[in-house]
Amino acid sequence: MAEVLLSPGVLTRENDQSFLTQQPIQAGACIVGPTAKGPTTPTLVRSYSDYVNRFGTTIVSGSQVYSYFTNISAQNYFNNGGTTLLVARVTSGTFTSATSSYIATGSGAATNTSPFTLRTLSEGAIMNTGDTEGTNNTLASGSIDNVRWEIPTVNTASGEFSLLIRQGSDSQTEKVVLESYDGLSLDPKSSNFISKVIGNTRESVVTTADGTFIQVSGSFPNTSRYVIVDKVHALTPDYLDNNGTAKTIFTGSLPSVSSGSFGGALGNQFKASEEALFYQNIAAGNIQGLDDTDYATTFTLLNNKDEYQFNVISAPGITRDLHPTQFNSLVNLAQTRTDTIAVADLVGYNSTIGAVTTQAGNVNSSYAASYWPWVQINDPDTGEYVFVPASTLIPGVYAFNDSVAEPWFAPAGINRGGLDTVVRPEKKLTQSNRDTLYGGKVNPIAVFPNTGTVVFGQKTLQKKASALDRVNVRRLLIALKSFIGQTAANLVFEQNTITTRNNFLTQVNPYLESVQQRQGLFAFRVVMDDTNNTPDVIDRNQLVGQIFLQPTRTAEFIVLDFNVLPTGVEFPS
Repeated sequence: MAEVLLSPGVLTRENDQSFLTQQPIQAGACIVGPTAKGPTTPTLVRSYSDYVNRFGTTIVSGSQVYSYFTNISAQNYFNNGGTTLLVARVTSGTFTSATSSYIATGSGAATNTSPFTLRTLSEGAIMNTGDTEGTNNTLASGSIDNVRWEIPTVNTASGEFSLLIRQGSDSQTEKVVLESYDGLSLDPKSSNFISKVIGNTRESVVTTADGTFIQVSGSFPNTSRYVIVDKVHALTPDYLDNNGTAKTIFTGSLPSVSSGSFGGALGNQFKASEEALFYQNIAAGNIQGLDDTDYATTFTLLNNKDEYQFNVISAPGITRDLHPTQFNSLVNLAQTRTDTIAVADLVGYNSTIGAVTTQAGNVNSSYAASYWPWVQINDPDTGEYVFVPASTLIPGVYAFNDSVAEPWFAPAGINRGGLDTVVRPEKKLTQSNRDTLYGGKVNPIAVFPNTGTVVFGQKTLQKKASALDRVNVRRLLIALKSFIGQTAANLVFEQNTITTRNNFLTQVNPYLESVQQRQGLFAFRVVMDDTNNTPDVIDRNQLVGQIFLQPTRTAEFIVLDFNVLPTGVEFPS
């Protein structure tokens, strides 16, 4: 049928308005702290098993086994529905990665020249497995936290070989293969060139007069979770001649069937001056074996919004009373970025309510929230009952809240604020205690009969009363700014015309409508027209938009009046 009526008749048309609104790129949590192993640059993981592979679990200090707060927090986060986690490992002193020991070559190769060198992604002396193999192919310093290599097969006819990355603590009879690569080549023109298959991208922290930043080297993205190809020393371009026969000048360059270790890494797990302090014993200058100043570089790196995206950040082990500089750095990081909220602890273990509220009174930020008291959990990796600060578990509460509701719902209360893994809080708070804490901007962790331990507050550390003194409203703004900011980024360098403005409005208005339908907003209005884009604004190469929001509020104080009436009195309609 025609799209227009030229003669009398009926025209039926379809307008498809069922398109799903594009959702923003989802950002998860960021946890700052020491780990058993892993890269020293912030790294994204997508599951707890991925975290364990890259960052390990327990560590040993003074013959005792401990878990870092970082590990406990990561496990709790993923168990509560978290999907992506940025792990920012903090270390003390110089840390470097380990390289593969001598990889033997076939006949004709130069003496003591490895055809290629592998380098571990994880850094620190923990990656050194020892140079010599003992009985049954074991390594003296091999452990579940480091790796070894093996060349099991070599085909000189095709110029291809296989490579295994094995667990450092395995043996010849009980191999634990972490990764396996077949059909590798030293021919840079081949699609199976070893650097292309495994990757050779390396990140390092560099400090210059321009500041501290991540320097990236390498040409191929990494696919291995454990190693990169540091360098190929014996390239075999066009390994086969025109008849498909291996060139004799290259056959001796292939690796021999062999296995070996990694070594040469630097970096001690703890500072050498004193014994590491864990759990409730952390102190000023000793945060799980680290010094306060060890956190500075990591916080600087995380200021890069383009490189690292996250909507909540915590640094379990940092408290305002013991580590004020680092606490302020954490809060300032969130305020500077404006796309995340900091979950920050105010006091160490065994503090008083007065000390907690006093510390909270010295902070004024809607980009930070604090919870108290510390809580006891059963660490699944050690089996020990240990006390951890609230910030260890709160990112998991946020993750659960977002998985069953939305970021603009309150991550608190019986429905969304449960702490199922908590054995007991450090102190069992009374109603009066909770009143004092909440009045002082501190969110209580309470215990209720038949319910268990629950987060029972959602205030930010903002002093002035406004909508932004609540966590759910701050997180609503973070979510909205994330989507609208991503939308606006696509308009940079576009023509400043009505078409461009309408393009913005047709994306933003439906998204805000969906947020309103999902109980995030009472009302909203977006203005981007001639009223705020006057000729002088356009001449300054600016495109201006105004977004007016009325966020929904939560029911935190419920008043129920029970009215007892005499017999015969009618109930009010």
